[in-house]
Amino acid sequence: MARILLRTSLIIVSLIALALGWIAGARRLSLFLDGFHTAEIESRPVTKFGAENVSGGMLRIDEVEFSTAGPDYRPGPIRMQVNQNHQLVCESDSRTIVLGEGADSLGTIRPAQGVKARLQISRSLVSWPTPLAINFMTGVSPSWKRHLYYRLIWERRDGGRLELVWRYEQWFYQSWASGFMTHPGTTGLVRAELRP
Repeated sequence: MARILLRTSLIIVSLIALALGWIAGARRLSLFLDGFHTAEIESRPVTKFGAENVSGGMLRIDEVEFSTAGPDYRPGPIRMQVNQNHQLVCESDSRTIVLGEGADSLGTIRPAQGVKARLQISRSLVSWPTPLAINFMTGVSPSWKRHLYYRLIWERRDGGRLELVWRYEQWFYQSWASGFMTHPGTTGLVRAELRP
């Protein structure tokens, strides 16, 4: 009888430890796995692109705004500017690429003929539970969270390429909500690759 109680106690303690470990480490596990693969939700062509603040700050892809700040809220790795020829130019790590011609005063352009510009949206394969989350404003907290990735790919005919990747959180209430929630240290512009 004592043996059965000991085994049962060990199983219960193990399950509790496993559950606590999952709650504490699932976000990190999700981030780790996202480095290998994410599930694509949507891929659509970009019809309009612009810099809300060409000196840095915000980019507009079609009607959606994205911050150029990184996960640590410092200025992002890219800078946009409109040159004297009304070209929208992106600069990163001393490299530049002309994204398009005919930029208006707000730095807005449309992809030229031959330019492949698309916005891909993907999500984490692993979601994590949030049983300890408390929302003092509304009293309703998400029960699950996952990462959502927005990837801008801009490819020119001459081989020039810009890829920007943003990571945000998506929260689950009774269904998955908007995918633009932030979390200190993990969300924002997480990658910028520029090939002139």
